[in-house]
Amino acid sequence: MVVMFDFNLDEDRDAHDNILASAPRPSAKPGEIITLGVYPQTADGADRTPIKWRVLQNSGRDLFILSENILDCKRYHGEYADITWRDCDLRKWLNAEFYNAAFNAAEKGFVKTTCCTDNGEGSPDTEDKIFLLSIAEVKRLTDTLGKDIFDKKRRAVGTEFAKVKKADGCHLYVYDGSVNDGYITENGKKHGCSWWWLRTQPGGSSRATFVCLHGSVRGYGRVSRGRYGLRPALNLTI
Repeated sequence: MVVMFDFNLDEDRDAHDNILASAPRPSAKPGEIITLGVYPQTADGADRTPIKWRVLQNSGRDLFILSENILDCKRYHGEYADITWRDCDLRKWLNAEFYNAAFNAAEKGFVKTTCCTDNGEGSPDTEDKIFLLSIAEVKRLTDTLGKDIFDKKRRAVGTEFAKVKKADGCHLYVYDGSVNDGYITENGKKHGCSWWWLRTQPGGSSRATFVCLHGSVRGYGRVSRGRYGLRPALNLTI
């Protein structure tokens, strides 16, 4: 089921800054899809396509949402070094470039500042508008939504824009093997899944966790690896 926010959409999405958003619908249920904001999703990056988000939790006050697709491919940090979530390049990019590219002023008014914990050993809590899921959140939301629903959605595919090799060398890995669990089928077409970052770091802070092709969580991703994708998460006031 797709639940749409009540935008006054202009025909030209380049006029996004002039779009007015109404309040998020408080009736959205966990597992449903909503749309909010825009981000390039075609290979040439010239579009401003509405972003689909999966509702993970509705507290009655807030909607906790995760992008349905992998929207981009970025390194956790620009160099292979000991780093924390608080100080990594990816956190800075999400809360600056991505935040400003995806949302207009009206939409930003609904995005809450979230206290992010479970960032990893030695990594302090942070206050973020946009963030990545933690290991604890992935496990808790699996229990909340049910294994069949969330395990399927842990496996994620990238947009065409996410798959394109970027100027900094980042290039999303897309599965092309023979194991069926490495694919998601939509509208009769099979799409290879990809890895996507979580924010929690294991003991060695030159590594970060990620969700692998089959939905399990791994903790050995080098922070400078340019093959993992992003599924941003945030909380909305309702």
